Amino acid sequence: MKRKQFSEEQIIGILKEAEAGAVVTELCRKHGMSSATYYAWKAKFGGLEVSDAKRLRSLEEENARLKRLLADTVLDNAGLKDLLSKKW
Repeated sequence: MKRKQFSEEQIIGILKEAEAGAVVTELCRKHGMSSATYYAWKAKFGGLEVSDAKRLRSLEEENARLKRLLADTVLDNAGLKDLLSKKW
């Protein structure tokens, strides 16, 4: 199944079309997406402007990076504790 990547601008544009009165099923057919995708986008991006969506994406990326750093630190800490308990 081919997977398309839509930018934040495209997603918000599609959501604005629906708010303007376009029928959701026709929008989905026109843009080649499922109605489930539309409603997922609406839940995530509904009411946002393009700048808000870009800020949301950057915050999500930063959050993922920080989670990876925390996981690495916890693993290092567990390894050190294991090493110390075997020495003593």
